[in-house]
Amino acid sequence: MKIGIPIPRIIVVLTMILILSGCGYGFSPGGEYIDPEVRKVFIEPFANRTSQANLEDTIRLAITNWFVRGKRFQIVDNEAQADAIFRGAVKSLSTAPLSYRTTNLAAEERMTLTLELSFEDRRTKKAIWKDGNFSGSQDYPVANVNDTETARQNALTKLSRDTAERAYRMMMSGF
Repeated sequence: MKIGIPIPRIIVVLTMILILSGCGYGFSPGGEYIDPEVRKVFIEPFANRTSQANLEDTIRLAITNWFVRGKRFQIVDNEAQADAIFRGAVKSLSTAPLSYRTTNLAAEERMTLTLELSFEDRRTKKAIWKDGNFSGSQDYPVANVNDTETARQNALTKLSRDTAERAYRMMMSGF
């Protein structure tokens, strides 16, 4: 009597073990590398070095929304109550045509936003996370003169939200 496990069954079992165990690498979006005592965050008003009115408020609101969604930190009203301070500045906002119509007018444009961001421990004055050239871009159609401004504002809103999400996730992952 021969007792044995068929080779195909062994291969399937070993493959399943390897797949389920994985390599163990992954992002840490919970901010585990950030000192657990850092709980309260003050988000300073952002500087705006562009000619786009209220852009700094749009970006700051988008960042604040991600801090609230993350539930890791409590947003406070002033620096004195905070364990950490998030600072930001809008460095630039530019648009460039991506494609043209036969009339040589733009059919699609790309909006690019560049920010200077930092997250600092208030007690030690040391940077927890910092990026002096954090950027994002958003493409949008240029239909006609009347619809272009609406498309541009919609693109700016989406760009602000997406860039804020990416910045928050990068910060919380330690990148």
